[in-house]
Amino acid sequence: MKIAPGAIMLGDLAAAVAVRSREGLPMPATPAATTSATTTLARQLAHRIHALRFEDITQAALDWAASAFVDTVGVTLAGIREDAPRILLRVPGIAAASGPALILGTSRRTSVLDAALINGVASHALDYDDVAGSMGGHPSVMLVPALIPLAEMAAGSGRDLLLAYVVGFETECRIARGVNFHHYDKGWHPTATLGIFGTVAAAASLLRLSIDQTATALGMAASFAAGLKANFGTMTKPLHVGHAIRDGVFAALMANQGFTANQAAFEHKQGFLEVLNGPGSYDTDRILDAWYQPFECGGAADPGLKPYPRCGSTHPSIGRAIELAQRHDLDPARIVRVSVMPHARRLPHTDNPDPRTPLAAKFSMQYCVARALTDRSVKLSDFEADAPFDPNVRRLMGCLNARPHPDMARDWGTEVIVETADGGRFASRLDDYPSRGPAGDPMTHAELWSKFSDCAERSLPRSSLPAVFDSLMQIASLARVNDLTALLQPSPGSRAA
Repeated sequence: MKIAPGAIMLGDLAAAVAVRSREGLPMPATPAATTSATTTLARQLAHRIHALRFEDITQAALDWAASAFVDTVGVTLAGIREDAPRILLRVPGIAAASGPALILGTSRRTSVLDAALINGVASHALDYDDVAGSMGGHPSVMLVPALIPLAEMAAGSGRDLLLAYVVGFETECRIARGVNFHHYDKGWHPTATLGIFGTVAAAASLLRLSIDQTATALGMAASFAAGLKANFGTMTKPLHVGHAIRDGVFAALMANQGFTANQAAFEHKQGFLEVLNGPGSYDTDRILDAWYQPFECGGAADPGLKPYPRCGSTHPSIGRAIELAQRHDLDPARIVRVSVMPHARRLPHTDNPDPRTPLAAKFSMQYCVARALTDRSVKLSDFEADAPFDPNVRRLMGCLNARPHPDMARDWGTEVIVETADGGRFASRLDDYPSRGPAGDPMTHAELWSKFSDCAERSLPRSSLPAVFDSLMQIASLARVNDLTALLQPSPGSRAA
């Protein structure tokens, strides 16, 4: 493991961060590994996890975190109506016991672990949750569905939630910076395999675990980390998320009770880094360096809310297709050839010219771009029932060729070229996001409300949604998380489960 020189002692980090933040001074360098053979990577992460105070979080990070709670709760309220979580609820023993934690969008309360599992599957069932480039996955989905049931159990406040969220976001993205994109390209599903450590960090913050307990929980989670891209386009993809969230919360709760794990499980010769990545394919300096300078949350990780309910790897191409259709008033019936050329990293899991299910269509570059050119939009109903077999879209899919771009340097770039029957040729290229968000620009407040209400009304009465939205946007002022979850269950007699 690489060792970098430390600037301050571990015990001094929280005080130094607080003082410099109040006085407007540059943030201190975070401590790197000591030369002690007993200072494991998990223990160094644990010190960083517990070094941050709510008062030290930047306004940009707080604003992002509030938006992330709105977005993630919204897609969960929509996702709970999908087959994946509803099948899960029929499995014997799942949510069989009553408990303190709400299954969002229903009137059922169960154990914290079962609520984390079910809400986690629901939150990712539509693949509509936010993304972070450095993580190569979905950061908030690993945090929000874990934190809400834990806060219900522990009587947490909105401030507790936000602090835990920011710490969890930092943890999963910092670990990602040390293992990507080898980890991503190898075929792991980083949302689950890396996000589980964000779940542990967030739970450790909310439950106020000790440094030792947190390091133990991280070591335990190293054995739980799993998820293969081979299962993209099936219900198992959101199941990766639900299980990883449950396992992360489980690790924190077990460590809190004195359960043991190897705190060297990251760097051990048969540990997480060597087994999941391999020799020479990771950098622990990048994991440990410069925490909170700047915050990953709302800043360096380039997080983005999804405007389209499908895999983020297709978002840039969808955006280019819509832009072309609108700017040139393209008639889909006159299109004879479409070339879609994203960065090579965006195709292995989205090159599917013949998706046979709505879930598979979410991971079909061909379907999503053809739908964008046909409708000049991509919406939830495009991935329901027989929508993927729309004959007009299918005809256009037959004209579409998806291949890696020959000279796209940035991995979120893309180029879409459309040719028409009268000899027209129209091209739109995006070399990288011009700003945050998988489609380019960040969502406005109005756009966030529009997405939230469209999702949430699938489980809650529309008349109740403004109160839910406002509570989430002002989550920092929430005295009790239970006051929020009281708004997230339907009235008696509604259609929700």
